[in-house]
Amino acid sequence: MSVNRRSFLFSTAAAAASAGVAAALPRPAEAGNGSNSGSAEKNRRPNIVIYHSDQFRWDFVGANGLNSSSHTPNLDALAAAGTNFTHAVTNQPVCGPSRSVMLTGRYASETGVWHNGLGLRSDLPTLATELRKSGYTANYIGKWHLAAGSEAEGGGRGPVKVEHRGGFLDLWEGSNALEFSTHPYEGTIWDRDNNPITFKDEYRVDFLTDRAEKFLRQKQEKPFLLLISQLEPHQQNDLARMVGPKGSAERFINAYVPPDLRAFPGDWHQQLPDYYGACESIDASVGRLRKVLEEQGLAENTIFVFMSDHGCHFMTRNQEYKRSTHNSSLRIPFLIDGPGFQSASQMQEIVGIVDIAPTLLDAAGVPVPESMKGRSFLPLVHDAKARQAWPNKELIQISESMTGRAIRTKDWTYCVADPTGAANTSVSTNYHEYQMYDQRNDPHELVNLAGRKEYRETASQLREELKKLIVASGDPEPEITPARLYP
Repeated sequence: MSVNRRSFLFSTAAAAASAGVAAALPRPAEAGNGSNSGSAEKNRRPNIVIYHSDQFRWDFVGANGLNSSSHTPNLDALAAAGTNFTHAVTNQPVCGPSRSVMLTGRYASETGVWHNGLGLRSDLPTLATELRKSGYTANYIGKWHLAAGSEAEGGGRGPVKVEHRGGFLDLWEGSNALEFSTHPYEGTIWDRDNNPITFKDEYRVDFLTDRAEKFLRQKQEKPFLLLISQLEPHQQNDLARMVGPKGSAERFINAYVPPDLRAFPGDWHQQLPDYYGACESIDASVGRLRKVLEEQGLAENTIFVFMSDHGCHFMTRNQEYKRSTHNSSLRIPFLIDGPGFQSASQMQEIVGIVDIAPTLLDAAGVPVPESMKGRSFLPLVHDAKARQAWPNKELIQISESMTGRAIRTKDWTYCVADPTGAANTSVSTNYHEYQMYDQRNDPHELVNLAGRKEYRETASQLREELKKLIVASGDPEPEITPARLYP
């Protein structure tokens, strides 16, 4: 029988701290009247807006202070007012699996989406299903990526059937694979009845922002969850490149190159200018929506989340852009403002995408299903004791590039892989030590320490901790063979 992750990771001290914080916070009222006025909003559960950008590196947010070319004033303002989780990581660095983890609070090996192209299990509670039970509407705009070929038209590249929308049963304007149904300046998404909505001669980020703005300007009869899922700055697949707004690439032609990229061959020298432009467009979009929330009297009672599903290493670590255990793949921007998160602070604790659904349910005063293996990090914002007790350990699952598992702590990344090189299976019972990075002394992960005898004791400790996390995730306990050779 598998160990429940929350039981494994949460000590009695952390649980007590969490309870203390919950008691100290004002409890949101039940869903009430439908006015958008500020006074009415104070008497309702908080609205939740999740702004999901695809493949956006954490260090391309100016507030994180590491990139002299990033121009993200709106994200910086969000970070300044709310809580900036500077060491958030994805638990599965590829599009579909990461999204499945975020919505269910379960690991990708359990959600049905352990690699791209698979469908989300319909029996699992999601953030949307649980909020709707408590009187919310659940609304979605943009890229879905959680329907299999049999669950969406065009082999998974078209509209999504209602029963495969993960509980988003109110406003729906999306495409299962936005990168195939659209291009940067034209394309099609579908409404809740699968009628097409087309756009042309408008940048895709702006088009989806228009749709979100339209929703936010409508009268809301209930508290709402809105998830806007952009493709940018992800590459346009059939063009095999990133595409920023017209003219932006020229402005970023000599932009800053992060140290983890410049040390390795890759395609960053071709792709970075457009990537910067796309990130700048995402920032402007966030600013637009935050302004609408203010104008509609919704801002004070709306939790606003900015995040990404994974980062981007520009072919420096493998033959594409993510699917590795490096910071460039794992670390994500994660900014939250609104009720419960207005701390004007940075949090350096290690939190994962698996923790997002439990946290937002907690912040909304909605019970967290026992099936969710993530844990609420809301106590971190308010209680030093909770921060002291936080485990700072996240399990990473890797698929498609290899079958691998890793543990990410404040000090270390330790990764193991199936030695056969298999990449078409969700789990293995036989792994070999593959990578080990010292996050304190080598934050750009230039030196792989796996196999170094002077790090053997640390590697053995991390191996045992990783095994526990693997079992807690629902996988069988594996054999992990120590590395014998220093690469």
